[in-house]
Amino acid sequence: MQGLRQELRMRQELTLQPQQILRSELIQLPLLELEMRVKAELEENPFLEEAGDLGEDDTPLEQSEDDESPSAVLSDDDTEVEAAPSVIEKTREIDWDEILNDSLHWEYRIQTRLPSAEENVDLPQPAITTLTDHLLEQLRLDNLTRQERAVGEEIIGNIDRDGRLPANTLVEIAANSGLPLQIIEKVHRQIMSYEPVGIAARSLKECLLVQLQNRTPRAPVVERMLNECWEDLINKRYEIIQEKLQITLEEIKSGFEIIAKLNPKPGEGYFDEKQNYIIPDLVVTQVGGKYEVFLNDGDIPNFRINPAYREMYLAQEQTDKKVREFLTRKLESARWFINAIHQRRTTMLRTMRAIIERQSGFFKKGPLFLKPMILADIAEDIGMDISTISRVTNGKYVQTDWGVFELKYFFSEAMDTDEGDEVSNRVIKARLKELIAAENKKDPLSDQELTDTLNKEGFQIRRRTVAKYREMLRIPVKRLRREI
Repeated sequence: MQGLRQELRMRQELTLQPQQILRSELIQLPLLELEMRVKAELEENPFLEEAGDLGEDDTPLEQSEDDESPSAVLSDDDTEVEAAPSVIEKTREIDWDEILNDSLHWEYRIQTRLPSAEENVDLPQPAITTLTDHLLEQLRLDNLTRQERAVGEEIIGNIDRDGRLPANTLVEIAANSGLPLQIIEKVHRQIMSYEPVGIAARSLKECLLVQLQNRTPRAPVVERMLNECWEDLINKRYEIIQEKLQITLEEIKSGFEIIAKLNPKPGEGYFDEKQNYIIPDLVVTQVGGKYEVFLNDGDIPNFRINPAYREMYLAQEQTDKKVREFLTRKLESARWFINAIHQRRTTMLRTMRAIIERQSGFFKKGPLFLKPMILADIAEDIGMDISTISRVTNGKYVQTDWGVFELKYFFSEAMDTDEGDEVSNRVIKARLKELIAAENKKDPLSDQELTDTLNKEGFQIRRRTVAKYREMLRIPVKRLRREI
């Protein structure tokens, strides 16, 4: 019989409190998702209600220029910007009566307004026809049977954003409907001739061929180039195409010019443009010669503790244990939510100000003066964890005098110059793009030639790094950039 053995082990565990998880979650949300989250919280938590706009009788707490906090003032144990994992908030020891009897503790009001911001006006929006609507209208006008029309609706419903149809869709429709594949293919060919021509094609080759077949006048040589020399065509092997088709280089050049005018993504341009807007989370502008940061959070509603529930909670002797536990739980949730919104706001402003401090050259002179900077630099500047800075900068955008940029744009690794200075690798990528744009397209620059040019300009860079940057910029190799 094996004896029992007792041993003592020590291990370190990291336990995140619900309020810490909530703060991390809200910090990483972009503006539009935050708006939806606030509205969802207002619907789910009876303790929270929308407070409406600031009126003449509303007197929010005054703010100094250095204080980013909104009018929702939190109790002393809520004001930490980033709590250490070991800090456990003692929510049960909070004097709720004192907090709820002080109106400054239970309202959240957006005060910051962007400079020269115009008032929102409810303007009638034009009706926007979607790609699906556009195709269904043509389908209804086509001379098809009821059965074929149902097949057409199924095909249209499977078209993706680019206007392409997944390769196995027709087979799946035939299997699910029990109809012969020939009927499905007939309807498919009909739809591909709809406007925009080439829609619902299953490949780029099919998309371009359909457009050529519906072109006036027809271009039989170009159709042969697509049909018989597709691989050589996409790899720009001009001499091989010339030999296979027994045509001249001038004919090949004319063929490429025709193909360049075709639309490889017929579905583009038929989506709701409102969904394609980037709404900046932050705005940086010069005010009195200094760069000021503003949060673009004007669409987030003001909210507060519901007065009816507030009175219900304060009337302790009139509620039973279960009701009081429910109210306490919801009150804690409301308090955590207001605190998390405040922390998100404060952290984003501090992060953006630190970025401006380190990237002053960019804000004054433009992207070519971007300096190397990593997440750890900003984390050190504002005394926060790198993971927090990563969440703050990911998916967030800032409007500047030079355009709208994702906050991640300002972070890049350093590259050395011959003078011993450090430059951002984004500067080198921009110069690489300029060199390729200016090259002789009949004899493009190789990666080694690009490397030699950059080295002569003072950038210490290797050929494999140039190749990596070129791929990151989605620029093809020399062979694929060559033109006749």
